[in-house]
Amino acid sequence: MTTSAREAERLQFLQAAGWGESEVEPLAGDASTRSYYRVKRDEARAMLMDAPAAAEAPACPPEASAEERQALGYNATARLAGPNLSAFVCLADALTQRGFSAPRILHADVDAGFLLLEDLGDDLFARILEGDYHEGTLYAQAVDVLAAIYRSSFPQVLESRGQSWPLLAYDAFALKAEADLFLEWFLGRHAGEPVSEVAKAEWDELWDVALKRLDCCPPGLVLRDFHAENLLLLEDREGEARVGLIDFQDALMGHPAYDLVSLLEDARRNVDRKLPTLLKARFIEKAGIENAAGFDAGYAVLGAQRNAKILGIFVRLAVRDGKARYLDMLPHVARLFVADLQHPALMPLLNWAKSHAPSVFREAHK
Repeated sequence: MTTSAREAERLQFLQAAGWGESEVEPLAGDASTRSYYRVKRDEARAMLMDAPAAAEAPACPPEASAEERQALGYNATARLAGPNLSAFVCLADALTQRGFSAPRILHADVDAGFLLLEDLGDDLFARILEGDYHEGTLYAQAVDVLAAIYRSSFPQVLESRGQSWPLLAYDAFALKAEADLFLEWFLGRHAGEPVSEVAKAEWDELWDVALKRLDCCPPGLVLRDFHAENLLLLEDREGEARVGLIDFQDALMGHPAYDLVSLLEDARRNVDRKLPTLLKARFIEKAGIENAAGFDAGYAVLGAQRNAKILGIFVRLAVRDGKARYLDMLPHVARLFVADLQHPALMPLLNWAKSHAPSVFREAHK
């Protein structure tokens, strides 16, 4: 579809939503195929999400085998929703029904790939932390939201507005597929260090063992992209509702440390070194985690998994998609990855990296 044809569909959607005479302002894009617009009509404001349905590989069918998921592509393998707006609609409504501040859905045309959303404002944590806001206070509020989400129950299949969306498991197959991006893109394409079949087999075995440590905690809802660029301060609200949530459509059921790692090991900014220890303890208490040592090991495993994935994704964004700015973030993410590997639960992976991925240590020292 041409740009002009999509623009005509966008305007038609806004007309149907009652916002036909509004001012439409494009916003900076993220790393996905979705695009966003701020819509203004007199004093009223809303957000338009444009997610063309055919822009990405399909999502994962609930009963798909590992082989079927691989055949469908990366979205199914890693259990990403992709451009499927049913996921966003169902998750947004499920979160708001439980008192969390996801954007309210004002109008939807899921088949066409458009949503009109409540505008939660511009006070992204990442932006206001450049001013006078106290990092520890904001991050503590975010941790309290995570704990409350973990304590909340969700059905296996979410249903809302005629749409349904299954909450699948963030299983070892998905986690491992994400970690493998490190081999293909960071080592293979960026560092020029392709691994041998023997080294790859050892990598697989080590991750199989490491990911078993995630069985120590009951699963909860994992939003998967919970960090300062996706959280907003809503000062006119109370309690957990003070933290606005965006970019949660890929949510799965998984280990409660994943989103905490996303927050505290932020790929895009340095978090105060004193905060992770304090805020991990805060989360463990407020979420009712019974096995603190097991949770800590799971946190390290998921930190290494997530940072391995991000090292691969940032190179992929630069090489495949021409977004070279992501290469500037590699040293920071490499430092996080190397630090995660220092945990006793990950000593075998640390030794593997020393033997087969020396470039990640060089990257970490830049």
